[in-house]
Amino acid sequence: MGSHTNTQSSNAHLTTPTRLTGAEILWATLVGEGVTNVFGYPGGAILPAYDALRKFPIHHTLVRHEQGAAHMADGYARASGKVGVAIATSGPGATNLVTGIATAMLDSIPVVCITGNVSSKVLGTDAFQEVDITGITLPVTKHNFLVHRTEDIAPALRHAFQIATSGRPGPVLVDITKDAQQGSAIFDFEAAKPRAYRPHPMLRVEESGLTHAAELIRTAKRPVILAGHGVMESGAMEQVRTLAERAQIPVALTLLGLGGFPASHPLNMGMMGMHGEAWVNHAIQEADLLIACGMRFDDRVTGKTSDYALKAKKIHIEVDPSEINKNIKVDVALVGDLRAVLEDLLPRIPGRDGNAWLKAIEASKGAVVVRDIKNLPDSGHLYAAHVMHDLWRITGGDAVVVTDVGQHQMWEAQYFHHEKPRTLITSGGLGTMGFALPAAIGAKVACPNKEVWVIAGDGGFQMTSPELATIVQENIKINIAIINNGYLGMVRQWQEFFYERNYEATPLVSPDFVKLADAHGIPGRAVRTRSELTDAVQQARSAQGPFLLNFLVEKEDSVYPMIPAGSALHEMIRRPGKRQAKDPLEESADDK
Repeated sequence: MGSHTNTQSSNAHLTTPTRLTGAEILWATLVGEGVTNVFGYPGGAILPAYDALRKFPIHHTLVRHEQGAAHMADGYARASGKVGVAIATSGPGATNLVTGIATAMLDSIPVVCITGNVSSKVLGTDAFQEVDITGITLPVTKHNFLVHRTEDIAPALRHAFQIATSGRPGPVLVDITKDAQQGSAIFDFEAAKPRAYRPHPMLRVEESGLTHAAELIRTAKRPVILAGHGVMESGAMEQVRTLAERAQIPVALTLLGLGGFPASHPLNMGMMGMHGEAWVNHAIQEADLLIACGMRFDDRVTGKTSDYALKAKKIHIEVDPSEINKNIKVDVALVGDLRAVLEDLLPRIPGRDGNAWLKAIEASKGAVVVRDIKNLPDSGHLYAAHVMHDLWRITGGDAVVVTDVGQHQMWEAQYFHHEKPRTLITSGGLGTMGFALPAAIGAKVACPNKEVWVIAGDGGFQMTSPELATIVQENIKINIAIINNGYLGMVRQWQEFFYERNYEATPLVSPDFVKLADAHGIPGRAVRTRSELTDAVQQARSAQGPFLLNFLVEKEDSVYPMIPAGSALHEMIRRPGKRQAKDPLEESADDK
């Protein structure tokens, strides 16, 4: 690896109270919390910490932009389930983290960001590179700390890790003044341990709630499980599967829920929402019971809320009380950790026969465009769907895919079938372009033995492409697939559908990405036809180091189906020219 790793340090200071500088306390605390990798960029206000790093067994990855550090920490956390750590200096270094912090906040990712700040004696004087980063990040962190005393560094950091991982995970920022880093204090790791986590008073599942939920499940004729990101955050994959199999309930997944329930499972209907499968959205609209597991009824999932699943009773299992009844009113709220709640609920759930409902859903696929690559034959044009499907086929689905945001993100969700959790890493809530490349670096650092693919558009890739140098410096094996259609694709699609094809500011001039990769010492290849695809992907996979593939795909292809903003879940725009037969789900809704 190209950046600093120390192998000389001992962990003796973790068991014996020792006088250390604040900078040393920072790293000693991270070691005690199990941190082995951090992502950052040095500067004056954090320089004491960087000077002390050589004494500790932590590997530092030097990013090319602090936003990249936040996304790498995020990708590390998503791939590993551990806390990701990003480091930056004051002022612009700190503010450059903000987009990455907000990305982690919207998707409930445990990240701790550590920033240096000017000395406490000049705080508030507009000193060089001073900024109120705690004030700036207040809305996009679970909590943040301003530390200006050396003795407070360890307690603040340990508390930050507790907050980041407890309840609904999320990012925490710890801002440490330069003089606090330079001072000294007694470091006692155990004494710095925060008080035991106390769950929210509402985090209590009433017996009556479990009884009511079990009765609704027992009597439902058209139930659907809605599986979100919380399935993986809670580690509840097995419990959700047991519920689905025992009660024969079909499962719909959110974008961030993909991988939480095996794609090949016969009860897996696919993705719901704005670009979800048509039969999934119709099933939700015709359901008489929705069991929401670790999802928050985001607007991309529900469409027009006043028309959402009006025939259904709703059970919401959610760790964050603030999400209950926030977007969709529910009949039963089971507030708590999803896995624990399901373990209490499952003994009350008898086996049931869901054949009629499952057959109706299966029949409905005949009335819509089935998600099959046969619907996009090789006509000499290269489509993004070809790329996604063939990547899935060639890798056997056994890869960690990190996407950027846009059309390619939705095509990946539709055509790459995820069997395992933490194999799709993507920005859902914030929709952050530029996320993929740095997040993939974090994912590969977390899982060095796994195959990692970046899938990015030509627009988003250019936002963080300098991190190619980080890949080279760290000697990281990552495969990069750029879906290059010459547009800001998703924005162009909206312009096509809703703005009379006024393609204002969406045509995109890009560099030659293969030459750009070569300038960094990374081999690459342009792919223009479907016939080249398999060989190109295998070439990338067999390369010893990173490899970039520039897929020159159809320019004006669109993602279907699509729910227009403000429309109901069933009011989807379908691919032109496909038959729109009456949906069998509507015919079966009365269970005649």
